[in-house]
Parts: sequence; C-alpha cells; structure tokens
Amino acid sequence: MERIRSRFHTLRNQILIAFVSVMVIVLCLVGGITFHLVSTLLKNSAQRQIEQTAVHANGRLEALYQQIDSLSSQVATNMYVQQMLLKTVGGYSPSFKEKQDLMYIANSFQAYSDGIHSFELYTNNYERLFPLGEESLDDRINKTWIENAARAKGKMIWIGRDPKAPGYFLALRQVRLMDRWFSPGGYLVIRINRDYFQFNDYFDDKKGYIVLTDANEMPMFSNYEGDLQQLIHQERSIIQNGGQEYLIVKKVSPLTGWTLTIITPVKLLTEGVSVLKNALFLSGTIGFFIFLILSFSLSTMITQPIHRLTRAMQRGKNGEFTESPPISSSTVEIYQLNETYNALVNHIKHLIQVVYEKELVRSRTELKALQAQINPHFLFNTLDALYWSLVEKGEEELSHFVLNMSKLFRYTISTTNNDEWVTLQEEIDHIRRYMEIMKLRWGDRLLWNIVVPAHCLHVQVPKLLIQPLVENAVLHGIGNKKEQGSVLITVVEDASCSELTVKVTDDGVGIAEDTLKEIRQLLIQKQFTMLKGEGMALVNVNRRLQLYYGENRKIVIASEQGKGTCVSFTIPKSGGIR
Repeated sequence: MERIRSRFHTLRNQILIAFVSVMVIVLCLVGGITFHLVSTLLKNSAQRQIEQTAVHANGRLEALYQQIDSLSSQVATNMYVQQMLLKTVGGYSPSFKEKQDLMYIANSFQAYSDGIHSFELYTNNYERLFPLGEESLDDRINKTWIENAARAKGKMIWIGRDPKAPGYFLALRQVRLMDRWFSPGGYLVIRINRDYFQFNDYFDDKKGYIVLTDANEMPMFSNYEGDLQQLIHQERSIIQNGGQEYLIVKKVSPLTGWTLTIITPVKLLTEGVSVLKNALFLSGTIGFFIFLILSFSLSTMITQPIHRLTRAMQRGKNGEFTESPPISSSTVEIYQLNETYNALVNHIKHLIQVVYEKELVRSRTELKALQAQINPHFLFNTLDALYWSLVEKGEEELSHFVLNMSKLFRYTISTTNNDEWVTLQEEIDHIRRYMEIMKLRWGDRLLWNIVVPAHCLHVQVPKLLIQPLVENAVLHGIGNKKEQGSVLITVVEDASCSELTVKVTDDGVGIAEDTLKEIRQLLIQKQFTMLKGEGMALVNVNRRLQLYYGENRKIVIASEQGKGTCVSFTIPKSGGIR
C-alpha cells in the first residue's frame, strides 16, 4: 500500500493525472455549455473588433481635432497676428489694409485643412478684426464660452454647433501675447465644416450605426434613426429596438471629451454558431487522445532531468559541491536550471577562495594603515624637537625655518573631516610660510608680496588651490632667472562683490610660445596629468578649479618670454560644489 502511494506521489504521475483530469473536466463542461460559450466568445470577439473600430475612428477624430488645434495655434502664434494684437492692447486701431493682411494670413493657414471653413479674430475687448464687420465676440457666441477660453489660457475650447449657421461647428481659443508675458491679447474663432466629422465609410445601415456627440452631449454626426437622448444615457451594452437586439460600444476620447457610440445588430455577431459548435466538439474529442499521449511523454521528459539535478543538490547539502552532469533535454527551462546550478556551484567555490584571499589582504591593509598614521606624527614630532633644539641654541633664523616647514607639512598632509575646504586666510598663511622658506633659499634674488582684502579672508577655497601656482612662479619663473625677481599674489573683488580674481604674477623668464600652446591644449583636455614639468601644476589646478566650481571655470595664462608670466582665475565668494 505504501509502495503504491509513493508511486502515486511522484512528480510524473501527478503531472499526468492533473493534465488528464483537467482535460476531462473541460470536455464535460464543453458538452453542456458549448453553445453559450461560443456565442459569448463570438460576441466578445465582435465587441473587441467593434471597440478596435471605435479606437480607430476615435484616433481619426483626434487627428482631425489636433489638425484644427495645430493650425489655429499657428494662426494665434503668427508673428504678424501677435504684433497686431499687441498694438490693440495698447489702444491701437488697425487700418483696413492691416485687417486685410490679417485675413490673408489666416486664409493661408486655412488652405492646409479641408475641415476649417474660416477664422475670425477678435481683440481683447471683443471687437472683430476680421472678417470685416461690426459684430462683437459676445454677440457672436455666448459669454460663458469666452470665460471658459480665458480660463483655458490659450488652449482650444470646443463650442459645438454655430448658432448663426447650424451647418458648421465652432471652436474658440484665447490668443496669448508671447512678447507680453503670455498675457491675453484677443480671441480666435474657428469655424469648422460639419461634413469634416463624417463616418459613412465605416458602416452601412444594415451592419450598424455610428453616433458622435461632443462633451456637452450635443450630436455631431448620426445615422441612427432612433431616440438619440435614450441612446446617449444608455448604460447597458444590449438594447432592444423594433424587436431586434443591438450591441452598444461607447468610446470617450480623452483628448476631446467626445463620445463615439457604435450600434451593431447582435444577429450579425452570432452567425455560424452551430457550425462552430460541432467543429469544437469534434476537435475536442480528437484533442483529448492527442493530449493524453503527449502528457505522458511530456511528464516523463520533464521529471527525469529534475531527478538527476535533485540528487546532485542532495550531495551539496552534505558539503560536497559537485556539478550536475550535462542534460540533453530539449526543454530550455530544465537546461537553464541545470546550467544555473552548475554556475552556482562554481561561484560558491570561487567565493570561498576569494573570501580567504580577501581576509589575507585585509589584514595586511590594516597593518599598513596603522603604519601610515604613525609616519606623519613621527615627522611632526621630529620637526618640533628640531625646532626647540634650535631655539635653545639661539638659532632663531633656522628655528623659524624649521617651524615654517613643520606648519607647511602639517597643512599639506594632515587630514580632518573638513580638510577639503579651508579659508582664504589659511591658504594665504600657507603661501607665506612657503615664500619665507624660499626666501631663505634664494636670498635677495627673490622678492614677494601678497595683497588680499581683509574682509575676504573668510572666503572658503579648496585646499592647495593657489600654492601650486606660487610654487610654479618661484621655481620656473624666478629660479631660471639670474637677476633679482619678484612674485606678486593678489586677490581682487569684482564690481558686484560676488567673485574674487586670484592672480599670481612673476617677472621671470616667461614661457616659450610652443610650451604655452602645449599647456593650453592640456587645459582643454580637462584631465589630471602625472607628467612632470612646467605645465603640471597649471593643468591640475585648472581641473580642480572645474571640479569644485563648474566646467565653465578655467585659469588664464598670459606670458611673454623674457618679461614674466601672469596666471589668474576667478572664483565665487559663496563657495563651489561640495
């Protein structure tokens, strides 16, 4: 008994029994409800087809509507129309010639559409500009529509039947003046041919009817002879008319708000139901036997590779990560499942190795990090010890030199939470210490001065943004000059006091023209450079300037060989990108 039960619970037998059971239930239900099912299927299919027809017809309506909207928008935004309405807002009264020009412009757009019969242009005070006449806008249409157009702020408003000529439709849009902050400038009335929205090519009276109503439930097109009001408010999808059933499909356009209703006789939708019923019954019987055979083969084909994969996974549960043998199954999912498991096994093996190696690297890295923290402190402590030793011996000049070096190194390599930005005062103090050290080296050959407004010393700047330029000026400008040279660092406010211009000027040997062109080309590339030489500091400072203050920032180099070099850049006082 237990053996029989275990065989019943195998995946293959359960798949086979489930498939056959479902098929038997389906065939039993088909015998009793075939006619109803097929009838409903045909109705639904026909309804979907009619809905597609409605969508297509609605798309056509929206395309026609958008064409009118686009042409009327072009008239409203025409430069001559805009200028003329702008004059009328100021009290100007157009001449007869100007009104004719306006009408000519409108008629030129009218030629692009068969649906637009005419345009009418009115001023903001409802006075007609064209066509010629004394009729005002509020006499032409109800004032409620004018107020709706004003609230729409330039969008086209659909009015409906023309009260003066029922054979036409009207639309209205307020003209907004682009040169006057899109303020109201007038009104454009669009007169549309009634025949523009026709659907006689979709159905004849024997196959169905089409009714088109606007957002106000006013009919725009209809070939239906029944009561339109009853149809408009009809909520059911099936109605009775003259002893015959009709299927109703309504489609509301989200663009226009119009409702398209298609009415189709039900008997046209259910033709051939009995023939289709017999065909379904015969095909169901044949399909049952075919399905029975295929279900047995399919269940066997599915379960065999799964059994093999299950055995491989059971070995992995015990810590033995071995790959499952390749499966020659034609089922893509089974093949991918086997390949995915094999890839998972390989990945686990790889991760075990990687984790082991990373643990070794992490241990070594932590040791190096501890050593890196000790080295700067050792340097600072050594320099401080040397400083106090020189003070005790009375070597004031050398002790001052060592103190400056200690502060110089501390400023350069120390790290804090906000070490990226410093005040202009801190950067200038760092430059002073550097220049004092260079002064000790060059003696009277080096003259230098720093000019900075006192109220600008609190401005935040990126650390070591100015000092590399000063170092460049000393080493490459004054260092290559035999005579006495000078370096001037200035910070100047602009007229609006919103930006600072930093200049580093020297009267050294200058930069050769070819070298200057090469440096400027490197500046354009916007890349950090690891090259050594005269342009390294300039290129790297330029890129840092762009990273901190935006890509539009750059350093400016002015140099003349034998006379000196000036390097400058401009930064905002409010700071840059943090």
